[in-house]
Amino acid sequence: MWIGVLAWVVAQLGKVVITLMVERRLDLSRMFGLGGMPSSHAAVVSAVAAAVGIRMGFNSALFAIALTIALVTMVDAAGVRRAAGQQAVMLNRVVQEIIEGGGDLPNETLRELLGHTPLQVFVGSILGTVLAILIA
Repeated sequence: MWIGVLAWVVAQLGKVVITLMVERRLDLSRMFGLGGMPSSHAAVVSAVAAAVGIRMGFNSALFAIALTIALVTMVDAAGVRRAAGQQAVMLNRVVQEIIEGGGDLPNETLRELLGHTPLQVFVGSILGTVLAILIA
């Protein structure tokens, strides 16, 4: 469990550092936000799966379960949740246009940063796996 927690902390800190380097601003909310580089979801599940494989064996039933959960989580992060984020972007644009045109909608936006690009998931999975190899 602790390798998963460590992978999450490292990935979330990475988001803060990347935001600082790219956007030249310190955004501590990235520590607890969804989406972005690297994927903390991928880091956590990859770290746990790799640690289970290292400790219990890569042919064990526990590793098969951990790997399956990791793959489902990563596909969801890069697929379903990313699509939901893209839909939020489009809906926010439509609402803004209606409001600017005098429409009568609440001025509320949807969270757009929900999912990950395949690259963000890949980097998160590498991060988690490397941490597991170094620590497990």
